Amino acid sequence: MAGFGRRRMNSIGESLAMTRPVRYTANEVMEAFSALPEAAAPAKEAPAPLPEKIKIPAPGDAIRAELLNRLDHIRNQVAPLLMEQINIEQAATLPRAELEKEIHPIVAEILQKLRITLNHAEQELVERMLVDDMVGLGPLEGLLARDDINDILVNGAGQVYVETGGKLQLSDVRFRDNEHVLQVATRIVAAVGRRVDQTQPLADARLADGSRVNVIVPPLSLKGPAISIRKFSRRAINLKQMARQGNVSPQMARVLEIASACRLNIIISGGTGSGKTTMMNAMSETIDHQERIITIEDAAELQLQQPHVLPLETRVANLEGKGEITMRDLVKNALRMRPDRIILGEVRGPEAVDMLQAMNTGHDGSMCTLHANTPREALTRLENMVNMANLNLPYAAIRRQIADSVNLIVQVNRMRDGVRRVIAVTEVAGMEGDVITTQDLFTFRFKAEDDDGKIVGEFVSTGLRPQFLPRAYYYGLDKALMEAIQSAQQEAAE
Repeated sequence: MAGFGRRRMNSIGESLAMTRPVRYTANEVMEAFSALPEAAAPAKEAPAPLPEKIKIPAPGDAIRAELLNRLDHIRNQVAPLLMEQINIEQAATLPRAELEKEIHPIVAEILQKLRITLNHAEQELVERMLVDDMVGLGPLEGLLARDDINDILVNGAGQVYVETGGKLQLSDVRFRDNEHVLQVATRIVAAVGRRVDQTQPLADARLADGSRVNVIVPPLSLKGPAISIRKFSRRAINLKQMARQGNVSPQMARVLEIASACRLNIIISGGTGSGKTTMMNAMSETIDHQERIITIEDAAELQLQQPHVLPLETRVANLEGKGEITMRDLVKNALRMRPDRIILGEVRGPEAVDMLQAMNTGHDGSMCTLHANTPREALTRLENMVNMANLNLPYAAIRRQIADSVNLIVQVNRMRDGVRRVIAVTEVAGMEGDVITTQDLFTFRFKAEDDDGKIVGEFVSTGLRPQFLPRAYYYGLDKALMEAIQSAQQEAAE
């Protein structure tokens, strides 16, 4: 496509170019930038890799900080002049790669007028920064392109933390000001049909690649707009890989594979960032491809590999306070959709009672996650969430339904060395009086900490006979189950 600068006119370019020079004030420039996201966000492309000619060291490196600060300063000088020479609305409709190509000669001309000399790679990086501001996520684009980063945490304009290897560290990325952070946050939530402002200061959303996002803005956030991004993993992980990484033992991985294949109802419990969703994705690998799976989440992030998966997502209320679709609404509706399995991203309220009813009425093999520190706490929290439905059921009846519905609890934990481990695989055994009884099949035993700060421990089998052995026999997996249990016992004895 032809260029859209004022000085590059032809039959196509004229529709993109300004008919005369226009001078924008600083506020008008920022408003113009913030007007772009809603049109451009749905078609957002993955960020291109950095130019090979320019090597940017890891965060914290003084060379990186100096380079980025210098180029960011140049970007701030070029941006207002660039805005004068392009048609913003037309630019927002262009694919990212084509937009970079179109602005290249215009940026070169502006740099020449400003008497700024950059090599080719540096100019390319400045152009990428400009496009990131126009149709991308600004300073976050570079962090999102890195595979070694799991979380991105923006605490106002001047503080952006990243998690790498399970550890948080302060990055060199900065926003211009809090208004710039708010523009990026608005762009993210607008892409999924939601909004964030003073009247609606909280929002959950997702990026185009599936990364989970939470946004909170003033007046609730006193340090400025805050953005928390849990990055989508580009590589699918399974239980065998988790065993190689030390997240579980090979025997635990085998038992969990069998549990999923035997259609046990499973709860994955853990704290924030402990790897509950990753564990659910890994366990779902053994689900039969002939089964119909319905997933229900606040912000869709599950990565199931089966062909017959129907993802559902909740909806927040509109400006008039109407139109909200809750998790409970979706669970009730899913029961009418002929599911073989129902998978909830996270149970946190009265939808727990509907999930238990689904588990106990022909939808074996359903899974969900919830926040709890131990398997016993997971059962207590599940009981409390059932009470949120205001059904006035006696505690004994609630516990009986939980005991009849839930078969297995997988407890995951992010330990202080940053490694996520399964610290318990606990089976719900039944009831004794009014108390739900459980038995641990596997636990993680802490031993020490090595010189590098890594936790040393072992996954231990309790040697107890699984209560779901008859179900494993029905699916022809009883021998494999007992072999895994016996192998773990022998390994512990040695």
